[in-house]
Amino acid sequence: MAEKKKFYLTTAIAYTSGKPHIGNTYEAVLADSIVRFKRQQGYDVRFQTGTDEHGQKIEIKSEEAGITPKQFVDNVSGQIKTIWDLMGTSYDKFIRTTDEYHEKQVQKIFKKLYKQGDIYKGFYEGMYCTPCESFFTSSQLVDGKCPDCGRECQPAKEEAYFLKLSKYADRLIEHINANPGFIQPESRKNEMMNNFLLPGLQDLCVSRTSFKWGIPVDFDEGHVVYVWIDALSNYITGLGYDVDGNNSLEGGEDLFAKFWPADLHLIGKDILRFHTIYWPVMLMALGLPLPKQIFGHPWLLQNDGKMSKSKGNVIYADDLVDVFGVDAVRYFVLHEMPFENDGVVTWELMAERINSDLANTLGNLVNRTISMTNKYLGGIAEDKGIQEPVDNELKTLVTSAYKKVVEKMDSLRVADAISEVFAIFKRCNKYIDETEPWVLGKDENKKDRLSTVLYNLIESITTGASLLEPFMPDTTEKILKQLAAGRKSTRDMEKFGIYVSGTKVTEKPEILFARHDIKEVLARAEEIMAAQAAANNKVQEDEEVINIEVKPEITFDDFGKMQFQVGEIIACEEVKKSKKLLCSQVKIGSEVKQIVSGIKQYYKAEEMVGKKVMVLVNLKPAKLAGVLSEGMLLCAEDAEGNLALMVPEKSMPSGAEIC
Repeated sequence: MAEKKKFYLTTAIAYTSGKPHIGNTYEAVLADSIVRFKRQQGYDVRFQTGTDEHGQKIEIKSEEAGITPKQFVDNVSGQIKTIWDLMGTSYDKFIRTTDEYHEKQVQKIFKKLYKQGDIYKGFYEGMYCTPCESFFTSSQLVDGKCPDCGRECQPAKEEAYFLKLSKYADRLIEHINANPGFIQPESRKNEMMNNFLLPGLQDLCVSRTSFKWGIPVDFDEGHVVYVWIDALSNYITGLGYDVDGNNSLEGGEDLFAKFWPADLHLIGKDILRFHTIYWPVMLMALGLPLPKQIFGHPWLLQNDGKMSKSKGNVIYADDLVDVFGVDAVRYFVLHEMPFENDGVVTWELMAERINSDLANTLGNLVNRTISMTNKYLGGIAEDKGIQEPVDNELKTLVTSAYKKVVEKMDSLRVADAISEVFAIFKRCNKYIDETEPWVLGKDENKKDRLSTVLYNLIESITTGASLLEPFMPDTTEKILKQLAAGRKSTRDMEKFGIYVSGTKVTEKPEILFARHDIKEVLARAEEIMAAQAAANNKVQEDEEVINIEVKPEITFDDFGKMQFQVGEIIACEEVKKSKKLLCSQVKIGSEVKQIVSGIKQYYKAEEMVGKKVMVLVNLKPAKLAGVLSEGMLLCAEDAEGNLALMVPEKSMPSGAEIC
């Protein structure tokens, strides 16, 4: 017997700063669908996910909550694991970066890299921008201010350890060029090469002294290992990797030797740089092979952009499950997410898709087929061999579906793979219309033909349900149970006639997916969002207010010199060579001004388009990162430096004066 092929898949580990929304959950479901498909194909699969639990943000949040950092991350990690379990993710390992074994190995990795000269001690020194948490040289400042956000910078110096990214840059570029599938999709690879690698890499800070909640650098008191070496190392420590070669065994087996290198790192596009540059450099420095593929998936967004508590537009997986059910939510997030571009989730869109695809196309098909088999044939469909040309069309589509699904899954086009499965169900519905079983049932001489038709339908649904299992496992089980059918193996997917002729289907078919009234769904969504808002407001009420230094008084004439108007953003793009800047084309009345703002970490360029914003229009033009800015977008800033655009409370025309 041939040894099974190995397949090791990891997700990014979720940061334990709060409850994961449906966009975060999408990644876990996507990963689960891929590994379930691989298991279906006979692979020996290892699926790892988990939580990232260190850092300054956790330290601050735990202090605000009045508990220890460990208590805080225990709570949030438990919450994340509960949601992953709710969504049916079949992981083999749920790693936490507070796990004792992981922490020990991270310290050993850090020390090894330091001893061999790939990590060195130095200083961050220069002009420091507090909101951006970034150092700049004097020459990088623009008009003496931060090149990203335009704020004042202060001289600062901080001791830190650095990883020599520059040492391995050429080798990494060579690897990427020699392995076209290493970074996917192609657009993400081009982004990493053109924006980061080819311009030249700066060495990476890998320790901090400004907070305590992290893994201590055990040979230098006061330093903690910064996130990159800590979090990224989970992909090997979760397999029992040991720097000294004494790999931990699980069930007597060396999992690192068995599964590394990873076949697939599945991550969000926003953390692609860390996984395609920092992580490969770490592995090269450790003398370990690189993962075979890193896939940066797009985001699942609300209509009004990325989900955030501050916007009050967060949708959580458990709320969706309460309304629609687990498999319905799995179907939606997998089917609606494009390969490269961001997808959209709304309560209304979910209801519409479930009504159309799941209740009508799939649910009604299964119910009708079973009901007609019971009504006309006493629940027993036999293949009587009374064939017609239309049968061949159905059989050809059904038996060719598996290869199409494999092709799509091999290229990680999961949404397209699901569409191929649903093509079976759509063709079955058409087949019912073509053969008209209700007409055949009225003619005793057509009974054998009717039996063949219903057998063909049951066989086709069995194939479709078997192919559906990686994406909607509970639904597959329900369908096959009602048909009294076994799950088809991959070797039988391309065969027709596997269903045992003469098998009796259930007498009482279950409604797989109920139709949803859109108005009722939206009303329920409003209740959920209102409850979230109330909870968020309660938290905000307990927060301390912000007091800032009072500036000298100005006269009304001074104020009158400033011109504020409502502007409409008609175009927006990221500023090249800047981590923080967006460049917006803002329509103000009949005029269009170009305005550069340091808000990239809070808003995506595409979500800016269409926004009505408050603009200081007569600010003297200045260049930020070499790009001309002809005004200022007004923002509010909290105590942590987070920004939010100021927008009109009511709809106002472009150019309206703010007074």
